[in-house]
Amino acid sequence: MATIASKSVKTINVLIAISAVLAITTEALGQTLAYMLLKPLTTILVTSLVVLVPQTQQSKFKTLMVLAFLFCLLGDILLLFPAYFVYGLAAFLVAHLLFATSFVQLKGFQTHWISFLALYGIGISLFLWLKPSLGDFMVPVGVYVLVICFMAWQGIGIFLKEKSKPFVWISVAVLLFMFSDTMIAIAKFKADFAYSSVVILSTYWLSIGLIANAARRIILSPQS
Repeated sequence: MATIASKSVKTINVLIAISAVLAITTEALGQTLAYMLLKPLTTILVTSLVVLVPQTQQSKFKTLMVLAFLFCLLGDILLLFPAYFVYGLAAFLVAHLLFATSFVQLKGFQTHWISFLALYGIGISLFLWLKPSLGDFMVPVGVYVLVICFMAWQGIGIFLKEKSKPFVWISVAVLLFMFSDTMIAIAKFKADFAYSSVVILSTYWLSIGLIANAARRIILSPQS
């Protein structure tokens, strides 16, 4: 059974990679309809890594993770339509709150102040740099920065506490998520740049893919 499960996970990860590459390629080529199908499909495949894990004592952690990925999926769909940018932002904000809550629920509230200062220093500096270009988006973007920094702080905090492989993946993932969202902000509010969609989408799916694979291991681990 373990071998079958392991093969299934590998298959899903391969499908995620293929779907992500196709989504990025179709977006770059302007194949809008194909991209609109492949973008949510990729996130659905990522979500399935957690959904398909059998229930264990970590049922609350699993539930929070699944909800977080579902809000990522909602955000992906909403961001396909420029007019719904704020709603997409709100969906991802909820996802970050759920990710952060899952980290706290799993290992408690983390208070590593050096990472706090580093993350919020980066986040606030970026916000101040973007501020002249934000216009009506100033408040939602400001709130979003605070929330994603909190999520990243807790994600790095549990790695500093545990240091096992799943938590290494989470720490890398939260930094990739911050990087991806930073690139979105630069492309939208400052100036778009060459291959921005490639950079944004690849780091985003790598981020949530790492979180999903880490969550799966944590849920199945009797020591979690």
